[in-house]
Amino acid sequence: SSGINAEWPLRPGAGVYSEVAAYEFTTLTTVPGVIRYKGAKIQLLDLPGIIEGAKDGKGRGRQVIAVARTCKLIFIVLDVLKPLGDKAIIENELEGFGIRLNKRPPNITFRKKEKGGINLTCVVPQSELDLNSVKQILSEYRISNADIILKEDSSCDDLIDVIEGNRVYIPCIYVLNKIDQISIEELDIIYKIPHCVPLSAHHKWNFDDLLEKMWDYLCLTRIYTKPKGQLPDFNAPVVLKEDNRTLEAFCNNLHKGILKDLKYALVWGSSVKYQPQRVGKEHVLADEDIVQIIKKH
Repeated sequence: SSGINAEWPLRPGAGVYSEVAAYEFTTLTTVPGVIRYKGAKIQLLDLPGIIEGAKDGKGRGRQVIAVARTCKLIFIVLDVLKPLGDKAIIENELEGFGIRLNKRPPNITFRKKEKGGINLTCVVPQSELDLNSVKQILSEYRISNADIILKEDSSCDDLIDVIEGNRVYIPCIYVLNKIDQISIEELDIIYKIPHCVPLSAHHKWNFDDLLEKMWDYLCLTRIYTKPKGQLPDFNAPVVLKEDNRTLEAFCNNLHKGILKDLKYALVWGSSVKYQPQRVGKEHVLADEDIVQIIKKH
């Protein structure tokens, strides 16, 4: 995950020191650190602050945003006393580099073809796009033959994102720093803003909330291993991503060669009906399942 700003609040937990001061843009290089949370090791990258024009190369902004594109989660650290201006600048720079924050990919099917013109199918009524506007957008890309299926009410920007195809969709948490300088009433209002966590880096207030929200947004699954005849190892879980939680993914995470020797696995936990239950490689695991691999003899 990545903090795109200078004052990174998690240094005490990250096991490294990154320069921090009361003024902006203190971090000048990328500072890596690791947080251990709920048994998982999560790498944090404290990135230099990005300025207006970063997407066009100002202040080494392209390199900074290129790192952000590879992250699973972005923290944008804002000053609680003037958050909106900075938030708009940073979001605009990231958007301009193809990063979409807290959005999911548009539900649009786009297929180029050799001939047959433009075919548009709308599964649901559209408020912005019609055949003419779609043809106009496609002509900008010199595409005259394509099938397009709109499965939700989509905007022109959604269609452009799908045509360009180089967008990344990354969850984002806005970290509002310096809450020691505002009133309780103001804090109550901030707590209602979606995707926000207020904290004070100086006083180390509210780090717990940030870590918990980070965990929720990363959607990680911890799987514990159990050697035959031994207790499960709860200290070093195998961590899987939400979109790939099969037993096959678990085996490949342990060792590439395990899968070819796999007879079946015994699983204890919420993904199975019986404790334990025999499963095959297609079985989808749940958080904190315990797995014992049974090999072919």
